[in-house]
Amino acid sequence: MDALIPQIEALARAADEHGRKQLIDRLHDLAISLEQPQDSAQRLLFSQFPLAAVRIGCDLKLFDVLSKAGQPTTVDELASTTGVQPKLMARLLRYMASVRLIQEVDANIFAANNVTKTFAIPGFAGGVYHMCDYVGPGLKALPDFLRETGYQDPESPTNTALMSGWGSDLPLFAHFQTQPELFAHFNSYMTVQHMDMPTWLDMYPFKEAAMSTPPGKPLFVDVGGGFGHQSIALREKVLDAPGRIILQDIPATLQHAISHPGVEIMEQDFFKPQQVREASIYYMRHIIHDYPDEKAIQVLRNTKDALGPHSVILIDDMFLEDKDVHWQAAQVDMTMLTCCSSLERTRKQWTDLISKAGLQISKVYTYTESLRDSVIECVPVERSV
Repeated sequence: MDALIPQIEALARAADEHGRKQLIDRLHDLAISLEQPQDSAQRLLFSQFPLAAVRIGCDLKLFDVLSKAGQPTTVDELASTTGVQPKLMARLLRYMASVRLIQEVDANIFAANNVTKTFAIPGFAGGVYHMCDYVGPGLKALPDFLRETGYQDPESPTNTALMSGWGSDLPLFAHFQTQPELFAHFNSYMTVQHMDMPTWLDMYPFKEAAMSTPPGKPLFVDVGGGFGHQSIALREKVLDAPGRIILQDIPATLQHAISHPGVEIMEQDFFKPQQVREASIYYMRHIIHDYPDEKAIQVLRNTKDALGPHSVILIDDMFLEDKDVHWQAAQVDMTMLTCCSSLERTRKQWTDLISKAGLQISKVYTYTESLRDSVIECVPVERSV
């Protein structure tokens, strides 16, 4: 056994991203295949505790303290820094080390590891609060919600397990506005959700559109673009392109938008007709996956009506194969089921949805491994592909 570990580590160091993910998945599958019933039960029945421990660590700023220390730290020192009773501190640290949130160096001495450093990053800490405090009530309500709705695939954005858990009849983003602190955690998490991963700009041939868009004409419309990260990222790639880059969203979101001299800011509800006509690119990042088919088709049709002869719609979402979906992608799909009564779509589901909006897929550019994040390029059905 000891001789195998260095070999596996060497394989990981030499692997590209595809190989690294494949190695992780095979080891994960191997570990599960070796389980006895007691092992499987222990893994699953207590699966809520690691997230609770991460939340406690974030509350105490423990991951920040260990990461900044840069050296092993005693229980007493950590207890003094965090204000936790030493006896309790030792128990918490012991559990965190057992699930590899931190490293146990020696008896009562602990240090940061790669996981510790991850949750010292504010955006990932924001993700912890988002999943625990906001999604948590919906996840708890999900089994009863599905039973009470007759195990039908949910299709109403105002009737979701999340809203059942919260006791609200508002759709997700309207309800979010009533929880500003939790909404801030969500937005913080969105800034790091794809950290160190490839982006759509690594795959999609955006320079062709940038060079062919005449001065003063709209190059890129970031539909529901949030704070403007994608608009700014594109502008930084094509600083000399004369076409306009336009960030669109509702006023409540745009008040937090990042100002950039090369990006215009415009109020636009994507459930209403698109006001910018004949842009080269209409871009939708993580928009369509928030909505069941009826609402998603409405958004796509509103945008289709604004297309010019050479316009395209880019949908930046997961594009799942019809079989062998990775567990990381599947768990995001369960999150969409819980929170929005929506879904991450398979190849067939995307094709059907886009067709119903009067569009067709011209090409798909997949840029991440396990999640299958992709740019789905769409054009009107009447245009030859």
